[in-house]
Amino acid sequence: MTSSSETDPRLGLTVIHRRYVPYAHAHYAGNLVDGAYSLGLFGDVATEVCIRTDGDEGLFASYADVQFKAPVRAGDVVEVEAVVTRVGTRSRTLDLVVRIVCRGRSDLGATAAQALADPVVATTATGTVVVPPPSTS
Repeated sequence: MTSSSETDPRLGLTVIHRRYVPYAHAHYAGNLVDGAYSLGLFGDVATEVCIRTDGDEGLFASYADVQFKAPVRAGDVVEVEAVVTRVGTRSRTLDLVVRIVCRGRSDLGATAAQALADPVVATTATGTVVVPPPSTS
């Protein structure tokens, strides 16, 4: 059941977080970070979506079509975006994306990094979150 069809003011709500990827999260050669790191970031941004739309932290119910399109590395700065695309009675569907906006450049020096002119899409997914039923009081 979808509430208020395409006129629901929650549709299109966008939440964006940015975060530095610490070297402590590198698990693989080349300072690669595992894909679960992106999923954890999706959980964080989805929590803010639920707080803004429903006044509750909500819970992730499922992911669909998770795609790892580019590697995330320690030293990157990532931007995580969630957009509400469907509003049900107790569920919200979100389009999710992780973009790399800055990249460490150890080839130029131990602490060298650069802002990317064109962010790199690293991970995309569709997620469904659930929230408690609206109070009747």
